[in-house]
Amino acid sequence: MSTHSPVSGHERIETSNFLMIVLILLVIAVGGMVEIIPLFFQRSTTQPVTGLQPYSALQLVGRDVYLREGCYNCHSQMIRPLHAETLRYGHYSMAGEFVYDHPFQWGSKRTGPDLQRVGGKYSDEWHRLHLAGPRDLVPESNMPAYPWLETAAIEPASVPPRLKAMQRLGVPYTDANVAGSAEAVTGKTELDALVAYLQSLGTHVK
Repeated sequence: MSTHSPVSGHERIETSNFLMIVLILLVIAVGGMVEIIPLFFQRSTTQPVTGLQPYSALQLVGRDVYLREGCYNCHSQMIRPLHAETLRYGHYSMAGEFVYDHPFQWGSKRTGPDLQRVGGKYSDEWHRLHLAGPRDLVPESNMPAYPWLETAAIEPASVPPRLKAMQRLGVPYTDANVAGSAEAVTGKTELDALVAYLQSLGTHVK
């Protein structure tokens, strides 16, 4: 007659699906808190870099167009602190550059190049031509064209609520910024806005 010793210790964990799942979730939760919580108290991640200003009304609309059109699916805005990355794209991304971004556009997918330092790299006209017909400027590009942005007028009345929403999230827009935002975009197109947003990216870190 055989006898079996009771299951205990590590063997008990390995033979119990429920216990294994609970312990894995516990480890992930504790590890996540240890990694994430200190970042809320680290000044370099919560303070804007020198000279950083909230997006202008036009740039903020452009950012919304960027999100709506799914540009983040192919373009990251996160340059890693690796030699090959900084040689190609410029100074590595810093947390203080993104304190007014809700949500930030870091990402890791690069069907197209990283855009973190694209601001000022090309002229406004280059961006306009590129967005209307990417292969006219870059023959090997597989980026889709966005010709409708040139004729899509911005609705001025839709802009003040966007700034007020950012205010609630801690972006330091003044009441004057909100009040003047509709006038600031009057007569502008979504193409104007997107180009303004792209030209603002990464310009506060040299």
